[in-house]
Amino acid sequence: MTMRLVAIVSGKVQEAGYRARVVDIANALGLKGMIENLLDGRVKIIAEGEDEKIKWFESAIDIKNALINVSSIEKSYAPASGEFEKFGKLVTKGETDTRLDTAAVYLKELVSAVNNMNENLGGKIDQMNENLSGKMDQMLSKQDKLLYEVGSMNDNLGGKMDQMLGKQDQMLDKQDQMLGKQDDLITEVKDVNRKMDRALETGIVELKSDMAEVKSALRAKGII
Repeated sequence: MTMRLVAIVSGKVQEAGYRARVVDIANALGLKGMIENLLDGRVKIIAEGEDEKIKWFESAIDIKNALINVSSIEKSYAPASGEFEKFGKLVTKGETDTRLDTAAVYLKELVSAVNNMNENLGGKIDQMNENLSGKMDQMLSKQDKLLYEVGSMNDNLGGKMDQMLGKQDQMLDKQDQMLGKQDDLITEVKDVNRKMDRALETGIVELKSDMAEVKSALRAKGII
């Protein structure tokens, strides 16, 4: 059984490629009829065909995408009249026939392709950011490890420096002890020298006294 569907479509449906899309859908289903723009911004569709195909057509013409946005569809039904030989678009004076709708379809496809590119690019950028973040974490981990190793080296070097300074202090203590003993030795040598000087002076005095007595004795005997 064939029937006629009359649909008045509201929304963003003019100058958006909507009519071209409806024509393609109708031809794919083997429907006959026409589609035209109304002065109030809506679109009128008349489609005739088998009941089941008309139901599919009703669902298919409710289009929402980047350019087309159907907000509502007013529907009425009647027996098919058989007045149409095919499904086509009625073009009013001043319209550019199918070229504008075709261009709109291409534009919609281009917008969809650009959106897909943006989504893919966004995913790749996110992946790049994740990879970069992972590499940064690895670099920071290696940096922390290097700083730890340098700190350990500094600790070991500091310990060795402390040991060397401790030995140096011990050497200085020994040197101070040796200098102290040297001072004691010098003092003792000086004491010995003073004692020797006093002993020598005493011996000279005694020798002079003895010489004086010998001379006196020699004079008394007339020897000198």
